[in-house]
Amino acid sequence: MELSARIFSFMAAFAVAIAVMAPSASADDPSFISVGIGWYDINDDQSAVDIRVEYRSKAKFLGFVKPWVGVELTSDIAAYGVAGVLADIFFGRRFVLTPSFGVGVYADGDGKDLGSAIEFRSQIELGYRFDDRSRLAFAFSHISNAHLTEQNPGSEIATIYYHIPLDRF
Repeated sequence: MELSARIFSFMAAFAVAIAVMAPSASADDPSFISVGIGWYDINDDQSAVDIRVEYRSKAKFLGFVKPWVGVELTSDIAAYGVAGVLADIFFGRRFVLTPSFGVGVYADGDGKDLGSAIEFRSQIELGYRFDDRSRLAFAFSHISNAHLTEQNPGSEIATIYYHIPLDRF
């Protein structure tokens, strides 16, 4: 089987698994304001502090996919405005695996030149949901321009999030 067909088959099976697993515990999930702090460019030599604020909507489409929008700033004055989709996969009531993907506009400030103003972010996050539905999570993300330009160094970021339900306000 050709590699692209294998990738498509895997993605289709993953989507079906998410659709089956996600509705159980996520049915009562609210929208969130998410704040995060992390280590930008952990895989290279231009490390910086990464600070994030995101809005994660409770609105779903395709039964399980939710939109999100956010802003990231680094201690090197880099800025990234990004929007995308995510899916919450619950393991019981407490543990949540959240893959996400987004695209946005990046300005490097005094930080790492990623080669393009258009950058893509893929992320995997594992969180713990408290009784009040807030969450504490660890995420690992990758930002790159997907070879829109010849220069595409990318950056990996490790982040600790706290997700605050909007119905608290």
